[in-house]
Amino acid sequence: MFERLVLKPLLHKELVARYSNFFVAESFAAKTVLLDEGQIADKVYWIKKGCIRAWINHQGSDVTFQFFLENSLVASMESFWKGIPSQITIETIEACDLLVADKKDIKTLIDGSLDIPVFRDLFIEALFDRTFDYMQHSLSFIKLTPEQRYLKLVEERPELIQRIAQHYIASYLGISKVHLSRIKSKWAKNKRI
Repeated sequence: MFERLVLKPLLHKELVARYSNFFVAESFAAKTVLLDEGQIADKVYWIKKGCIRAWINHQGSDVTFQFFLENSLVASMESFWKGIPSQITIETIEACDLLVADKKDIKTLIDGSLDIPVFRDLFIEALFDRTFDYMQHSLSFIKLTPEQRYLKLVEERPELIQRIAQHYIASYLGISKVHLSRIKSKWAKNKRI
């Protein structure tokens, strides 16, 4: 939600100063489930350090559909806002230092920030960015081959390739680890030619 704050340091400092009392610092080990599919989300997480993935259970296999790195806000938004069971599981991939806020505090934060035009615009922009990311990922399964999806990820998000285990990357791309290994081998061979 607030990913753009990294690009606007003065705004980031003002927002943090204004709303830091709504968040509690907590540390979590790698592979900690923060929210299980079926639970109702009542917290949001701001990543200070670490990596989180959102995934669903599809016929007994977990399918990763989004990664979150530092300076991202993570929650099951539909569950959080509507009080309905979450369709996703949220899990740390790395050890994480997070700022955690409860639903009641987030409502106060949003109510207060929407009265300030620059914060309101930032909030709206972040919501549209998140929606655009989901749409692009979904459309990539229709428009691109698995190899094209991998190359796009390498080009647009190389930090994910460097930090995240290959089985999570394969899951995100909708392919097996073996297929991902073949794509990487072919790509490496073509780079050498």
